[in-house]
Amino acid sequence: MLFKNRLEAGEKLAVALDKFKNAKNAIILALPRGGVVVGFEVAQKLNLPLDIIVPRKIGAPANPEFAIGAITEQGVGVFDEMTVGAYGITESYLQNEIKKEKAEAVRRLKLYRSSRPPLDLKNKTAILVDDGLATGLTMRAAIKSVKRMGAEKIIVAIPVTSPEAVELVQKEVDEIIYLEAPAFFGAVGSFYEEFRQTTDEEVIDLLSSE
Repeated sequence: MLFKNRLEAGEKLAVALDKFKNAKNAIILALPRGGVVVGFEVAQKLNLPLDIIVPRKIGAPANPEFAIGAITEQGVGVFDEMTVGAYGITESYLQNEIKKEKAEAVRRLKLYRSSRPPLDLKNKTAILVDDGLATGLTMRAAIKSVKRMGAEKIIVAIPVTSPEAVELVQKEVDEIIYLEAPAFFGAVGSFYEEFRQTTDEEVIDLLSSE
């Protein structure tokens, strides 16, 4: 399946999530930035509140797009230990990246959530939404954050994912819902006709208009 853009992906994902429409105590938690576009469409179609969770990817040296791990908003790491070992990545590199990405997570939280009250997930069903999963590491960091916040039930919902990410993520949540999991995955963007970078301003606009 090839999605026209994130809006269309969100519309189609909402259909797969129809059982959660108007669900009491359910909330859509989108991963910025691109995931907020998908999450906004899902929240609108299901008549659910929208908020964000902000994990950050840790990229490999000289190849920042290749994830070797991710951190929660609090700076707790989730790493692919085999890849870290195979690449000979040093502890000092990891600590520097964690410090940098934690600062970026804090910046985004302040900017995007602004005057919103602290996120309260106790006794709630948290539906985590992104535009796709490749390694699944960033989503796993988001899951760790949501568990720490006391969510009663955790659902991961994505338009497209690698089979490997499904295998990892489904062990950590109550349910994972996806539209496509092609055997030959590549990059998330290859499943979208339009996959431009979402801006901070777009995220703020979507969160303020839901």
